[in-house]
Amino acid sequence: MVSYAQLRETGAFARDCSTRVVLDHVMSRWGVLVLCTLSDGTHRWGELRREVEGISEKMLASTLRQLVADGIVHRESLPTVPPHVEYRLTERGRELMDRMLPLIEWIAVRADEIVGRAPGAGDGAPSTEPARR
Repeated sequence: MVSYAQLRETGAFARDCSTRVVLDHVMSRWGVLVLCTLSDGTHRWGELRREVEGISEKMLASTLRQLVADGIVHRESLPTVPPHVEYRLTERGRELMDRMLPLIEWIAVRADEIVGRAPGAGDGAPSTEPARR
């Protein structure tokens, strides 16, 4: 496993590093949800809208455009009437999701506990105490 110190030595988190741009696209609220949905296979626009609850058309379009430009998602426009557009992960996207899905699973299992909503976790309100390091 790579340590933060090793990554820092490569300059991966410098202010002007492209790592920050890619992290913003991939780890954004909507980017994560779109990528998780596509990890199960090819989806049309309407399917993505239904699966990614709460995303607006504008945000879905923007998110997909970024992920396509990054080479993580492939967009295919099929010559049909009405127009038919499909989205799927590229090889790079599948490689990313092989690494990201375990993180998403970890978060999903612990999310209620982390935000203080687990049974026996108090009144359900998020903690106001500063995080301990």
